[in-house]
Amino acid sequence: MPDVDRPRAWLLTVDGAPQSYVDLDEPTYLEFEYARRLAHVLDTAAGPGRPLDAVHLGGGALTLPRYVAATRPGSRQDVVEADRGLLELVAEQVPWAGGDGISVHAADARQWLEAAPDDSADVLVADVFGGSRVPAHLTTVAYARTAGRVLRPGGVYAANLADGAPFAFLRSQLATFAAVFGELALIAEPSVLRGRRFGNAVLVASHRPLDIAALARRAASDAFPARVEHGDALRRLIGGAEAVRDEDAVPSPEPPDGAFVIG
Repeated sequence: MPDVDRPRAWLLTVDGAPQSYVDLDEPTYLEFEYARRLAHVLDTAAGPGRPLDAVHLGGGALTLPRYVAATRPGSRQDVVEADRGLLELVAEQVPWAGGDGISVHAADARQWLEAAPDDSADVLVADVFGGSRVPAHLTTVAYARTAGRVLRPGGVYAANLADGAPFAFLRSQLATFAAVFGELALIAEPSVLRGRRFGNAVLVASHRPLDIAALARRAASDAFPARVEHGDALRRLIGGAEAVRDEDAVPSPEPPDGAFVIG
């Protein structure tokens, strides 16, 4: 769907749910709040302008790969998207520039990651939804360990998740990644964290200390300010939640009607 307010901007929907937004003339413009929060993680993953080796699980319209190519020239990026038809549509309607370091792979995210080399990525961004739900096989300790293996020692993992109170899925994901990574943070709007509505939350994990202050400044400056939770606050949120094993995995919850509305 074209955006009538921006000449070469497009909204991609999948099964009626807004999935990606891209402005071909201004790739650093990020319409969706969750995309901005993932971009905050990318912005703080290394010094300004420094190229990154990045892996994006979930392709959509390649919003964040285009953002990285624009803000960190010389980056090498792998984009993994299981929906070959979606990739073909995006390539036809909103093509990305050749020679920008973006390689696109039509593959299952976990299978591709399991075949990826050790210590090969600075950042791994997971934004994978089957319709409006995170697939079960991308929620487990085995998957988190695979992500940790592919990341370099100072690498950062960031995932777009969606949940609502009482946060059974979100708490289980925090417990799962806490079992693998030494550092965790969660970025979300206060109304979501207080359980007032279903919404997105960005999970951030690393083996090195995260720049919480920088993330918090960026999240607070958004049009819809978000909060960064870490340390004791996250431990309280996790509570008695247990890490997810492959045999117990389930997809993220179905969003309630109207949770993600195209406005």
